[in-house]
Amino acid sequence: MTDSPPIDRALQAPGATASVATPYRTHTCGQLRATDAGASARLAGWVHRRRDHGHLVFLDLRDRYGITQVVVNEDEAPRAHKVASRTRSEFVVTAEGTVAARLPGTENDRLATGAIELRTTDLQILSESKTPPFYINEPDAPIDESLRLKYRYLDLRREPMQQRLLLRGRLVQAIREVHHAHAFVEVETPDLIKSTPEGARDFIVPSRLQPGSVYALPQSPQQLKQLLMVAGMDRYFQIARCFRDEDLRGDRQPEFTQLDLEMSFVDEAAVMAFVEQMAIEVSAAAVPDRPLQAAPFPRFTYAEAMERFGTDKPDVRFGMELIDLGPALERSGGSAASGFRVFDDALAAGGRVMAVVAPRMADATRSRIDELVDQARRFGAKGLAHVAVNSSGTPSSPIAKFLGEESIGAIVSVSGAEAGDLVLMVADTPPIALDVLGHLRTELATRLQLADPNVLAYCWVHRFPMYQWDAELGRWDATHNPFSGVLPEDEPLLATLSGDSMRPSPDDPAGRARAMQYDLVLNGWELGGGSVRIHRRDLLEQSFALQGHSLEAMQEKFGALMRAFEYGAPPHGGIAIGIDRWAALLAHQDNIREVMAFPKTQSGSDLMLEAPSPPDPGQWAELGLRFVGASGERNR
Repeated sequence: MTDSPPIDRALQAPGATASVATPYRTHTCGQLRATDAGASARLAGWVHRRRDHGHLVFLDLRDRYGITQVVVNEDEAPRAHKVASRTRSEFVVTAEGTVAARLPGTENDRLATGAIELRTTDLQILSESKTPPFYINEPDAPIDESLRLKYRYLDLRREPMQQRLLLRGRLVQAIREVHHAHAFVEVETPDLIKSTPEGARDFIVPSRLQPGSVYALPQSPQQLKQLLMVAGMDRYFQIARCFRDEDLRGDRQPEFTQLDLEMSFVDEAAVMAFVEQMAIEVSAAAVPDRPLQAAPFPRFTYAEAMERFGTDKPDVRFGMELIDLGPALERSGGSAASGFRVFDDALAAGGRVMAVVAPRMADATRSRIDELVDQARRFGAKGLAHVAVNSSGTPSSPIAKFLGEESIGAIVSVSGAEAGDLVLMVADTPPIALDVLGHLRTELATRLQLADPNVLAYCWVHRFPMYQWDAELGRWDATHNPFSGVLPEDEPLLATLSGDSMRPSPDDPAGRARAMQYDLVLNGWELGGGSVRIHRRDLLEQSFALQGHSLEAMQEKFGALMRAFEYGAPPHGGIAIGIDRWAALLAHQDNIREVMAFPKTQSGSDLMLEAPSPPDPGQWAELGLRFVGASGERNR
């Protein structure tokens, strides 16, 4: 994906013009301008590039604020020239001299400092550098990621990485400013807590003072922030570090950062309204040149999002919405339905025939169509049918002989396909048909470049199902987290179970309950999720019972929260937003490692620090532990 603007513009950060004077510098390398000509200055930084023209040596001196050209003339400063002749890329130097306007025609419009240069009278090498393992002064040079992660401190000197970390810094600063302006208090919650079920494995930390017991690193501060609402803090937020021992991918890391917030005396609309306004203000502060597609943000129920986009995290920068062809096919074919057995069998079994229109793809080659069919099968479909509408508006399809003219015409009409479009169709169970076309919609939009990469298209998805049945474990699982409240009109559905009085069943009415759960989506990524919580102990017990927890298990895992609810808990709700994901999307990246200073690899390794690593034997002994490996061999 594309990176942001050139170095001098991108490296400017809040406070960049503030005084940074020290014995090594009077200005930063991005600060001097034509109006400073004639003034004395001292700069310090890394040698970005060196050009030796004999009696003249040119050094591009770099720090995180920008680049300034330093000129060393042998006739004017022989000692400095001798030092300059020794410098190489990535040496750390300090240079003192006079700011001068560059000669006409030699200005560099790409640099904010490009109208001036520092004519040096004194140059000192502060630190020498070995030849780096990759080019730092070539931002587009292809570098193996494992090499970048091993030498991350060098990778972070590169222009693209500095741009992204500075953007991330602006993002976090804006988040804090907006929350403080809206009466939120920033509270730090502990990183050593009790293990609780939150959807992923915990990282555990053995206790030396209490042998045989462990802490867990928090997957989120969920219970703690709810306890802060019981404590009367009213509005809380935190830039929270969280830990999850789960399989990794581009948008996941074992440790990550989230904006965590909670509010008292609110309903679903109040939380969503604040978060929406906060997102608008933060986006404007962090990336003022990236426009919002819409404000207020579009809102979809979960059912509506799945029906229209085939996903609960839709990218709404483009159309290509899913179309239900079932009613049209049944009408066109009368009681005998469409005449195409694949469609008819799916409809007769309660399935769906769904379609998506790919613009300007009617002339797709046979090999391209076969590729789409293979993709659909990988996503779970049995096959993929199509109708092409040629440039004159005439439809054609390999299944036209089964469907007949009337059904083909109905497909084109209902789908809204125009000349040059390709209608892609899946007949299957509702979940599979929607999911497959949802994936194809995203894939095709990327290939056809339908989404404006600069636009920020936020949207809300809410009213999720509260539970989903786990047939293997014989219980209901919360679709998001076990603390979410249900819509008031659905609360009676939870009363079917209480404590140990009944066992959960897939026929429980509670399976129809809808959660006061909402997800904030940005450009097809789930940015964050939250809910209005259950704040009454009796409802919380009923919800936990549905999820297979006995009263004893509830007390063991959630005892502090349940006891707190006996002392007056206000209605409350909040959200957690992934800062790594948010920063990645704002920086045009599709991997959160690109906006993290020191990320782990896909296998959870830190190549720079060589972690994880075996502990010192003395640490095992001090903790009273032994390690049993996969082979059963114990440490001694």
